[in-house]
Amino acid sequence: MTPDELYALLPAVHRRRDAEQGGPLRALLTVVAEQAAVVREDIEQLYDNWFIETCDDWVVPYLGDLVGYELLPRIAAALSDDTARSSGLPAAAVPRRDVADTVVNRRRKGTLALLEDLASAVAGWPARVVEYRRLLSVTQPVRRYTSDGADTRRRLTRGALVDVRDAGALDQLGGPFDTLARTVEVPRAGSARRVGRYGIQSVGLHLWRLRTYPVTRAPAYCLDRDRACYTFNVLAVDTPLFTAPVPEPSSFHIADETNVPEPIGRRALKDRLYDYYGPGKSLCVWTGPDKEHDVVLLDRIVVADLSDWRFRLAAGEVAVDPVLGRLMLAPGTAPAHGVRVTYHHAFSGDLGGGEYPRPEPAATGPTDRYRVGPGENHHTIADAVGRWRAEKRAHEHKAAAIVEITANEVYEDLTELRLDPGDRLTVRAADGVRPVVRLTGRRDDDRPRTLTITGRESGAGATAVLVLDGLLVTGGMVRVRGGVGRLVVRHCTFVPGWELESRGTPLAPGAPSLEISGGPVRTEIRHSVLGPVAIAARGDGREPPRLEVYDSVLDATLSEATALSDPDGGPADVLLTARRCTVIGAVRAHAVELLENCLLAGEVRIERRDQGSVRFCWLPSAKSATPARFHCEPDHSGARARALRFAGTRYGSPDYVRLADHCAEVIRRGGDNGSEPGALHHLFQPQREDNLRTRLAEYTPAGCDPGLFFVT
Repeated sequence: MTPDELYALLPAVHRRRDAEQGGPLRALLTVVAEQAAVVREDIEQLYDNWFIETCDDWVVPYLGDLVGYELLPRIAAALSDDTARSSGLPAAAVPRRDVADTVVNRRRKGTLALLEDLASAVAGWPARVVEYRRLLSVTQPVRRYTSDGADTRRRLTRGALVDVRDAGALDQLGGPFDTLARTVEVPRAGSARRVGRYGIQSVGLHLWRLRTYPVTRAPAYCLDRDRACYTFNVLAVDTPLFTAPVPEPSSFHIADETNVPEPIGRRALKDRLYDYYGPGKSLCVWTGPDKEHDVVLLDRIVVADLSDWRFRLAAGEVAVDPVLGRLMLAPGTAPAHGVRVTYHHAFSGDLGGGEYPRPEPAATGPTDRYRVGPGENHHTIADAVGRWRAEKRAHEHKAAAIVEITANEVYEDLTELRLDPGDRLTVRAADGVRPVVRLTGRRDDDRPRTLTITGRESGAGATAVLVLDGLLVTGGMVRVRGGVGRLVVRHCTFVPGWELESRGTPLAPGAPSLEISGGPVRTEIRHSVLGPVAIAARGDGREPPRLEVYDSVLDATLSEATALSDPDGGPADVLLTARRCTVIGAVRAHAVELLENCLLAGEVRIERRDQGSVRFCWLPSAKSATPARFHCEPDHSGARARALRFAGTRYGSPDYVRLADHCAEVIRRGGDNGSEPGALHHLFQPQREDNLRTRLAEYTPAGCDPGLFFVT
């Protein structure tokens, strides 16, 4: 009931007396109605918690206990802490789908296809199961041959030597789709020391931990217009193309190359071009703006090795290299409207912006929306910002605005943003797109290419707020000056090193991607990838500004470079808070409030060490000067945690900032809840792996020895 409905139930005499006294009874009933609504919602949720499909995440382990779902000991201990609920650990460690399918899975126990379903349900990783005894080299006696031709051929291949002329089979050598016969190996697949695959009892579960992310109808980067040479990636960097996985036809199907996020090889693309190429598939190419008529037909696609750009093409043909992410047209045929491409690349998680869904923050008040893109009222970001400024001068209430970009375009017009006191401006990408802001102009020591954000000072205290959401900024730095009270960077990428060469080498290593002087009072960086951050001292004696970094990467591109400092390399005048971050380079700051679950691959020097704390982090202990540390590596574990190893530190590579598999276990599980520290903490990969191993031991066919093999 609403407060008015509840108040109407009172006798008229009480309502009249209440009105005469100023309405205290009405105010009381308003509070009662609010609390009654809270109780009603809680009762409704209690009913929903009876069902696995609708219950809260924290209820899933308890429903699992009713059907005998086994919890790992360390996960059960983590779930006993109430703080684990907010971190997302219950959903990752006790998957809702796995609990729901427990009874059905027990009926399917012993089947190979069930192991693939377990990997998807328990860990969220696509998988392919291989029964290795079928690949052992065994010579069969003649009397066991049958009249079945297929069976005869299979038996002959099991005892045959490797055919070095079969290039397709050799391309799959050592991978999850290898079909070549092998001799038996003594080590077990599930051994904790030396792992062997080809055993009589061995069953291997090959797992893909990287996720594929689409880039839809984005402009390809033209390297040479005369020779018509392009890269799929708009950053002009070589990017391997990945398969967009398609669902398996049935629960009894064993996954093949099209069902997993596998890198696309040249021979695989040539042999199965129809499976990979076309609208809605793994990759597609358009040579004009028309989505329907300018698509390159299947018979005009030529798979080639474009390492040296010397492939010869006939008129109308398009050469595609999926390994390097390059494409080439016949010389002199580069279209005037450019080339557009759809492709899929791989990364560990939702970080740095992309076409993945981004939760929208709750609105704080009325805002005007200005949409930018083809078919919209504004074709450039500068036009939308200019119209907002013009309307704001005419109407005082238009101080809050959202500039929303609706297409995968490259915008080179945004060079400056000016904000007045009280302005609240958001420049963001719409869900499902990844726009690129390329900063153009001269790049030298005196005039670097910049996006300048300026706030006008005001003595009234009403400062401006700027939010950048879902943008990829390349070609220079973002510079913030003046009276900007708050800067929020969400799901953005400010390319480390400004620009990249074809092999991913930064053109300006160590150059700052975000420079702040004179403000803002508070800077928030969330789920983003940035180069170095430089913050100049204000020199006015006020409290230092706050810098809060969550679930993000600060990449100086060199371990000896500085990831956080002032423009001259000294300590940044900030109060730093960093949680679940990966930092490549040194950190120099005035003071910290909290460093938690971070990987700090560089020296950390904090000027003021009598405040703040450092928890569950990895940092070079001999070179660092910090406040009090708790459970940090390598201080806590000694020599076992001294070597911090990443699978990749070059921005643009699929394994960027992911911990290497051979990294020490005390580092891989060094977070406060047993997960890995750093920007990929939210993936909970150690818990997923442990849970999957436990399920394999429960559901593997009798007499088999299971093993996990990570493909990516």
